[in-house]
Amino acid sequence: MELALFDFDHTVTTCDTYGRFLRRVATPEQLARAWWKVGPWLLAYRLRLISAERIRARVTRLAFSGRHVQDIATLASGYAHDELPRMLRPQMLEQIHWHLQQEHTVVVVSGSLDLYLQPWCEQLGLQLICNRLESQDGRLTGRYEGGDCGPRKAEQIGRRFDLSRYARIHAYGDSHEDKPMLALAHDRWYRGKPLEK
Repeated sequence: MELALFDFDHTVTTCDTYGRFLRRVATPEQLARAWWKVGPWLLAYRLRLISAERIRARVTRLAFSGRHVQDIATLASGYAHDELPRMLRPQMLEQIHWHLQQEHTVVVVSGSLDLYLQPWCEQLGLQLICNRLESQDGRLTGRYEGGDCGPRKAEQIGRRFDLSRYARIHAYGDSHEDKPMLALAHDRWYRGKPLEK
């Protein structure tokens, strides 16, 4: 048995799908306030002064707190169907299909959201480890259920899979958050290039 682990944003896709999804679901009021509430944080993130984990938590809280679960789920389904296909890297999609043809277990491991990743993964027959939004009484809290998966990818993989059962593990990533996941693998690809052991 073999296992193939794929980061999603900037690895399988050409861009950050989470940020684009946030812009799609944000209310006009949220968009109007976004620059003042998120702008300085985005600048700090781009300057590497704060982590991806911290910026994700902040924008997730601002965009989703108090929103109806079903409304966001409907928007996410449309996003998965209409928008995601245009963001995919053809060569990475080919790589996913190759692993599937070899009957490998293929898993998307992402700091993005299940609401749009789950329908996409189900369509291809992929397993998924990612962030899930917490809800209470049909409304989103703006927090992640079980915490942010992004910096804990390797831990989440270890919980879901007995890695000793796999003869070979392949991993594909592009960011600092992916490095612990890549360290689990025999064959590691970082930003499209193979890494030496």
